[in-house]
Amino acid sequence: MNKKEQIIKVHHTRQLTDSTYVLRFDRNGIEFTAGQHVILGIKDQSNAREYSVYSGEKDAFFEVLIKEVLEGDVSKKLKKLTQGTQLQMDGPLGFFNLNSLQIPTSKYILIATGTGIAPFRSFVRSYPGLNYTILHGVRYGNEAYDRHEYDPSRYILCTTGDKSEHYHGRVTDYLRLVSIDPEAEYYLCGNVKMIHEAFDILAEKGVKSDHLHSEVYF
Repeated sequence: MNKKEQIIKVHHTRQLTDSTYVLRFDRNGIEFTAGQHVILGIKDQSNAREYSVYSGEKDAFFEVLIKEVLEGDVSKKLKKLTQGTQLQMDGPLGFFNLNSLQIPTSKYILIATGTGIAPFRSFVRSYPGLNYTILHGVRYGNEAYDRHEYDPSRYILCTTGDKSEHYHGRVTDYLRLVSIDPEAEYYLCGNVKMIHEAFDILAEKGVKSDHLHSEVYF
């Protein structure tokens, strides 16, 4: 076990949709920076997977947001865990973070697909005064995970499978239609195709590369 690996215990799971859930587990005083991820697996089993931390820096626990993958192994096993089950955690790791010196004066546009919203919930919980707007792309409106935690005026949901929300279509379609502030900081997390397409759109609208930050999920 390397120095970053920890054995921690499960608290509980919280089901959000039929296929998506939140797993809460021990923090054990471990520090992290919002935007980092951990590698989780069941103790003494070989399979593990990376998940962005879903909780805030000051929360007394760790949470991760997990979508159960039909052909996957880890997401199915983690869903069935009961309180007290031991997990092996590596991390926190990664550099998908906000610059603390910029937070008081910067505007943040946080663009996610699906469970890619996980690090952005951590941002919002960790920095209460953050000037943010979230653009969240999902298939159906019920996949707006924990939307009640966000300021409604700062959360825009784009759905492709129904017309129940702010915009019917993909996040990238929405980006093409709206005016863009080239001085804002843009953070993108989720589907690699979305990120590449969004980068092209934002660059065409005058956003420089040093204002673009990404974390690819799949």
